[in-house]
Amino acid sequence: MTNTYLPEPGAAAQPLATAADPASIRRPAFFRSTTWRAFGYHAITLLLAPLALAYAVSTVVLGSTLLVTVVGLIVTAAMVVAARYWGTVNRSLTSALLHRNIEAPPPFTPRPGFFGYLRSGLADTAGWRAVAHMAVSFVTATTAAILSITFLVTGLGCMTHWYWSQWLPPMQASDGTWHRGTMIAPDVFLDGFWWQAAYAAVGVLMTFVLWPAVNNGSARLQAALSAALLGPTAAQRRVQDLEASRSSSVNTADARLAQIERDLHDGTQAQLVAIAMKLGDAKERLASAEAAADLQHLLDSAHGTAKDALADLRGIARGIRPAVLSDGLDAALESLAATAPVPVELTYRLTVRPSPAVEAIAYYCAAELVTNAVKHSRGTQLRICVAGEDSHLLLEVVDDGVGGANPEAGTGLAGLAERVRTVDGALAVSSPLGGPTTVTVRLPLS
Repeated sequence: MTNTYLPEPGAAAQPLATAADPASIRRPAFFRSTTWRAFGYHAITLLLAPLALAYAVSTVVLGSTLLVTVVGLIVTAAMVVAARYWGTVNRSLTSALLHRNIEAPPPFTPRPGFFGYLRSGLADTAGWRAVAHMAVSFVTATTAAILSITFLVTGLGCMTHWYWSQWLPPMQASDGTWHRGTMIAPDVFLDGFWWQAAYAAVGVLMTFVLWPAVNNGSARLQAALSAALLGPTAAQRRVQDLEASRSSSVNTADARLAQIERDLHDGTQAQLVAIAMKLGDAKERLASAEAAADLQHLLDSAHGTAKDALADLRGIARGIRPAVLSDGLDAALESLAATAPVPVELTYRLTVRPSPAVEAIAYYCAAELVTNAVKHSRGTQLRICVAGEDSHLLLEVVDDGVGGANPEAGTGLAGLAERVRTVDGALAVSSPLGGPTTVTVRLPLS
């Protein structure tokens, strides 16, 4: 099943090695580039870990010892803000080697003035979280690197013991016999054929199975730690989403106003001008007492043009807010289901009426999804369900079409997601190839 969730910008991090080609996926993990990139990640973070710990300790020690002085405040604020660069380096490293993109936190915006800068620096959440990551990553990076190196070296050593054990110094057992091999227990030496074969099998298991699992798993854990401490917080991400939604809403409103202006200028205005000209011509003919048939034709033409202008105005008004919503969302959806080109099963379980803005968005989403189901998914039967959950409206549209809906393929789903985000809602799409396609819209009731 294909699941696409919009919006999750927050979608800040991508899975490890999402860009791996199928041939690479079929190869054993030991030979995949993702495994060796993760090993390189461990090596680099191991080298950076002592520097990061020293910086974190210096920030805390200097801040606590000099806190009573203005100099201490300045030093602490500067070091906290500068710790953001550690986050930049770590996010870049994680993206380059692990193919996991971590969204950056909002930039540091100090308040005006000297003391404003001090207050902003000392209260910089992203900077303090970077300092915390420096301290914690010393433990995680060191542990991960030691585990990875230990498993790899031990596995390779066990696998090749049969070869390099011939250079080991001979050792005498208690029975007087001499052996040249690793002693794993009193009088137990790995110098026989079956012992060597078993030891090599253990080495193969550690090298080709256990080491990639430990190596890649610890890299994912470090990347998860980086995403948790070096990315935006849930509140910051929500603010970013709302800002993006507000910008999108403003742009959409501007585009809609421009479209209304063009429709009025190019359509309705031209029709009204034509009506005025025809009525003026009729007035002149009345003054000159010309034939009644010509006058009747002019009046009929002006009447038809006036009706066309009224129809255009009604269409523009419906685009702003559908008139059918005046009786509520349930009545509007019943009308939509009755006029749909395919059978639609409607279930409405909402006990309270949403705000007008939410009603308009829900109706628009339902209408667009019905159109998409008929046009793109080639569905022959649809089901629309509206229910309430935790002060939210849930709209679910299911069709029995061919599936494979992609919000990025220009089917209108991306536009619906943008419209839903303007009221802090969310849109989820489940559309496996072969169907069915299920689109769920979650909107606040007010």
